[in-house]
Amino acid sequence: MKFNQILIMATLIVGLSSCSVFKKNTNKEHSTTETMQLKGNKWQLIEVDGKTVPAQVNGRVPFLQFEDDRYAANAGCNTLGGAVNITGKNKIKFEQGISTMMACPEFEIEQALSKNIIAVDTYTIEGEVLSLKKGGKTLAKFTLIKAEKGEQALAGTWELDYVSGPRIAFEGLYPNKKPTISFDLTAKKVSGNSSCNNYNGTFKTENNHISFGPLASTKMACEGSGESVYFSTLEKITSFDVNGNTLTLIMGDIAMMRFQKK
Repeated sequence: MKFNQILIMATLIVGLSSCSVFKKNTNKEHSTTETMQLKGNKWQLIEVDGKTVPAQVNGRVPFLQFEDDRYAANAGCNTLGGAVNITGKNKIKFEQGISTMMACPEFEIEQALSKNIIAVDTYTIEGEVLSLKKGGKTLAKFTLIKAEKGEQALAGTWELDYVSGPRIAFEGLYPNKKPTISFDLTAKKVSGNSSCNNYNGTFKTENNHISFGPLASTKMACEGSGESVYFSTLEKITSFDVNGNTLTLIMGDIAMMRFQKK
C-alpha cells in the first residue's frame, strides 16, 4: 500500500515538473520570436505621450530601428542612439547615447520621444504595432515600416542637408550649393557634385553595410573647407539607412551625413 502511494506521488511530481518545463520553454520561445520581430524590422513612430504623431515631422518619417545591441531613433530632426538591453518576458531597457545636435523648427515630438524612451521597461507587439511601456502605461507606439531591402533603397540622386564633425555651420560650409550623390546600382558606381567639383567612383554593399572606393573628381579650385569635409566624411562611412526620402550614412553607430532624395 505504501509502495503504491509513493509511486503515485512520484508520478504526480514528474508530471508537474514536465508541465513547468513545458511552460518555461513556451515562454522562452515566444520571447525569442518577439525579439526577432522587434530587432528585424524598422518601426515608424505614430504616438508619444498619448498624442498622435504626424506621418512626417520636419519633412521626415520618425522611426525606431535596432541593430545588434544598439538602437537608432529619429523624431524628425536629430538622430538618437545608444545601447539597448532586451531580455525575457518582454523586458527592454534603452540607454542614453549619442545624439546629433541640429536645430529644427519642430522639437516637441523629439523631446517627448527622447524623454520617454529612456523610461521604458517593457514592450509588446500586436500585429504590426509595437508599444513601449513603463509599468503597464504606454509611452510610445510604432507601426511596422515595410521598407525596400538592401541597396535597392539607394537608387536615385540625393542632396546633403547635414554633416557631422565640423564646427562650421552647414550653411557656412555650403553657402551656394549643396553636395549631391547618385547611385548607379547596375554598374555599382556613384557620382555627384561636392558643392564645387564633379566626382565619380565605386561602392560596395552587403545588407546595410556600405563602403566607397577611391573617388575621382575634377580639379576646380574651391573656396572654404566644404568639399574636403564632404570627401573625408564619405571615406569613414560603414553603413547606411534609408527612411522614406531620407538617406543617412553612418560610421559605427554615429549618423555622419544625411541626404534628401531629389
